[in-house]
Parts: sequence; C-alpha cells; structure tokens
Amino acid sequence: MSFNVSVLPSGRSFSAKVDEPLLAAAIRQGIGLPYGCKDGACGSCKCKKLEGTVIHGTHQLKALSAEEEADGFILTCCGVAHSDVVIESRQVTDESAFPVRKMPSRVSSMVRASHDVMVIRLQLPASDVLKYHAGQYVEILLRDGDRRAYSMANAPHTQAETPGLELHIRHMAGGKFTDHVFGVMKEKEILRIEGPYGSFFLRDDSDRPIVLLASGTGFAPIKALIEHMQYKGIERSAVLYWGGRRPADLYMNDWVRAKMAEMPNLRYIPVISDALPEDHWTGRTGFVHKAVLEDFADLAGHQVYACGAPIVVESARTEFSTLAGLPVEEFFADSFTTEADKAKTV
Repeated sequence: MSFNVSVLPSGRSFSAKVDEPLLAAAIRQGIGLPYGCKDGACGSCKCKKLEGTVIHGTHQLKALSAEEEADGFILTCCGVAHSDVVIESRQVTDESAFPVRKMPSRVSSMVRASHDVMVIRLQLPASDVLKYHAGQYVEILLRDGDRRAYSMANAPHTQAETPGLELHIRHMAGGKFTDHVFGVMKEKEILRIEGPYGSFFLRDDSDRPIVLLASGTGFAPIKALIEHMQYKGIERSAVLYWGGRRPADLYMNDWVRAKMAEMPNLRYIPVISDALPEDHWTGRTGFVHKAVLEDFADLAGHQVYACGAPIVVESARTEFSTLAGLPVEEFFADSFTTEADKAKTV
C-alpha cells in the first residue's frame, strides 16, 4: 500500500509507502525536495501541508513548533503520510536529484588544519564517479549502522584533476567518529560512504549578489561553492563572512585570501567572537551574522548561503528577513547539527 504525494506549485507527484517518511520517498524517486539533516533537527525540509494527514516522528521543537504544526506545517524528513497528501514546497527541482549511491572510499591523506579540524581526502574507486553539486554532503556509514554527515569541500570539477572527496572534520569530544579520526585513524583506512545528499547548492539561474555566511567548519561547503563559481566563470558579486571563536578557527584563511586575488568579485570579512589579547586580533569581532547586518541594512536584492552551527543559521534566517528584508526564498542553508543536537527531540 502507498499514498500519493502531490507537490505544488510544480505539479509533480510521487508515492510514499506506509511508514516511509515523505523525504525518503522523494529522494528514492529523484524528487528534489529541500532538506538538510534528515533527522528532524534543522527545519530545512519544513513545508506547508495543504491536504491530507501526516503524522510526525520525533523531532526538535525548534525545527517544527507545536504552533507551526497546528497551522499545517510539516517536516518531510520525519513526516509519514496516512492518506494521499498535497504539500506546498518552494523548491522541487530535477537539478539536485543526482542518484544516491553507496561506495567504498580510502583515506588518502589527513592534514590537521587546526587544533580541532582535520582535512581528509577520500579516494574513490578508480572505475567509479560520484556525481554531486557543490554544497552537497555524503554520509559515512559506521559499522554499527550509525551515520555521520560531512559536506564535500571540493567542487565536483576538481575530481577531474585529483579524484576524490575533501572533508573538513571538527573534533567533538566524545564523538564516536571524530574521536576515531583524531585518535587512531590512519591513511589507507577504508570508509563506506553514501550520497550525495542535501539541497544546498548555488542557484546558477539567479543574478543576485551573494552573501556567503560560514561558522567553523561550515566553511567546507562554502569552499566548494567558491571553487564552483570560479570554474563556471560566475561573476556575481559575492562576499564571504567567516566566523570563529579564535583566529585559528579560520583554518583556511590563506586559501580564501588567495582566491580573492584570483576572483575580483569576491570579498572576505573574517569575524572573531572570543579573541584573546595574545591573538593580536585587529579585525571584526562579535557574532558573524551581526557583521552582515552591520554592512547590509537592506538584503532585499541578495541571495544568502549560510552554513554552520544551528544557532548561527537560524539567527541569520530570522534576522536577515525581519531586519534587512531578505526574501525567505532567497535564504539557503545547511545547518551542521551534531548528534547531541539531534538527540534533543520531542
């Protein structure tokens, strides 16, 4: 038994099996609904239910409040159809619907970029190609069945020169996977990956100036976007705001400055929130999304791509719209939810 799910305004439809989350059904059938974490923690998949019955699994109230649910909003990642359903989604595209695949990968290099960030490269099978959009992510499949999501930090075209994926992994104390990475992982280790996932990628059909917003390792997918823009010759004005607690958290600062020299339309504003005297920091300070608002009183004509800690992404989403007039449909985000974040469900 299955139910029909219709999506407006596109008019596309797909079927959802009994007990199958709407998002999983959409991904299985190549329908590009918006989403991020897939675990009811980020709210990126939230959309309006127009008809039918949808029952939710566990999720965070910040992703979908009781008031929003009462108003007919749903999370497709944990919402299960109990009848035919009609939903309204602002984004249903074929562009993001590369097939999701599982494949082995080999750790080809490990470079500690800062005290708590490791840049690893994964070598893919020589006869295989993983197709993805800059900004998307893969999941690492752990032996016990758990998964960990990491964005590709290299744009797809870079695989032609150096086949493989670049991941930026931040050490989370007590983290099942990151303790392994920073403890006993060695080059040549085999990891199983699955992807690509996510609806975070550059909307090439727009000519709006771009604000790129990153906190911590949220820089990884932003790096891929910058590489993609350079490769495609995209000349839209773009400014990167990258925030960290201390200057060392901006672990590829030199890479960004080198790209600025190559891309005249790219500007860079590093922002530090907790600088100490010994840092000798003379740049911008405070919350990174506040720095954007200080520079842009009016974002009505812009697009924003935001990645990093959930509090940063959600603060930017709310304040850019309410205080600077950014259209909600021009805010694209990938919220880096941790396992601890995902555990705070209702």
